[in-house]
Amino acid sequence: MKTGYITHPAYLEHDTGPGHPESPQRLLALDQHILKKSGADTPGTLKSRLKIITPVLVDDLYRWISEIHRPAYLKLLKAKNPKHGRIYLDPDTPCSPGSLYAAEMAVSGLITAIDGVMNQNIQNAFCAIRPPGHHAEPDRAMGFCLFNQIAIGARYLQKKHHLNKIFIIDWDVHHGNGTQHAFEEDPSVYYFSTHQFPFYPGTGTKEERGTGKGKGFTQNIPLRAGAGDAELITTFENELTDALTSFQPDFILISAGFDAHKDDPLASLTVTEQGFEDLTHIVRTLAKSNCGGRIVSCLEGGYNLNALARSVEKHLSALSSPDPASTS
Repeated sequence: MKTGYITHPAYLEHDTGPGHPESPQRLLALDQHILKKSGADTPGTLKSRLKIITPVLVDDLYRWISEIHRPAYLKLLKAKNPKHGRIYLDPDTPCSPGSLYAAEMAVSGLITAIDGVMNQNIQNAFCAIRPPGHHAEPDRAMGFCLFNQIAIGARYLQKKHHLNKIFIIDWDVHHGNGTQHAFEEDPSVYYFSTHQFPFYPGTGTKEERGTGKGKGFTQNIPLRAGAGDAELITTFENELTDALTSFQPDFILISAGFDAHKDDPLASLTVTEQGFEDLTHIVRTLAKSNCGGRIVSCLEGGYNLNALARSVEKHLSALSSPDPASTS
């Protein structure tokens, strides 16, 4: 089975305006690098190991979005989606005429990827989607994000595919406040985040471990500016491995932000593209041992176009590489 690569033209219609770092150029850079320069569809090339999937709008989409987002917020988004020009849902989050449909298709893309893995049509998947999602709270947009795709996907896995335990890994340089808040009282979803701290959005201390029945099922690893491959790999080999092995999830979702890269303009970590490949290999090994290899990752941040493209290439290379057991 191949690795799914989820993409759709609607993602380019979310127009954030001149100078905004979360621009359509991010996905155009991926298309150019991954789909056009990664080799022909011949054995051994990265492209030959990918299954390009164009999702369709899910029929009962808002039934799943409503698992995370409140009705008043959804009503507000529909009412405010502009017919022309641009509005701001928060100081960082613009909305253009194509934004709501792009966000709907982003959720649809993740659901399509999940179904593909669950139906064994693909071995795992990367969703090249935008707008990103992990800052979106149940009742508001935040930090470039409209819908929290990863959180919606976790509930979809539980209620549509009847899985019990979902593990979310968030290696974006910014803490995924929206995802944490969605599940901080829920012991059936484990949220594990590495992120620069102190930094936007100001959440994600080690002391934030969940509340009530969910206490102990949130784990934050705040990193100081300058941390890079060594710190992240050590964290994944130790804390992540311990947490995931103890939790024994049925599925792993990754909020795959690449703004921890050393060349990213919005942060100060020093991860390299090789570091992202190493992290992906660790997660894939853990997934094989704990949940049948079931992984879907979603694009979050990453704002240096060249660094983003190279990092996603390495991430996909690790996701799609031959199973070690089959080559030993």
